[in-house]
Amino acid sequence: MTAPPDDLEDADPVLARERTELAWTRTAISFAAVGIAILKSRPAAGAPVLLFSAVIWRIGRLPRAPGQSRAAARRVLLTAIAITAMALVALVIALLGHGSGGLRL
Repeated sequence: MTAPPDDLEDADPVLARERTELAWTRTAISFAAVGIAILKSRPAAGAPVLLFSAVIWRIGRLPRAPGQSRAAARRVLLTAIAITAMALVALVIALLGHGSGGLRL
């Protein structure tokens, strides 16, 4: 009997694509939840975040051809830059926005 490998990816490399798709889906769901929360109080700011969640989900579903690691790296970099920019805009809106007088649920 062989010992299990130290790294999960070595155990079942076929599932790496599924784990990556799940990570993209999880990120898109997170953005959608934040977009809906922002949409309640600031529709103009929440709508782009909600739209961006669909874009993130679609990027995660794009087919990846073997040998195109450079294009995939650029796509991931572009997505990371866009997510960072969106987070900074949300931070500025949260810090400079009008006070609501407390948390409303």
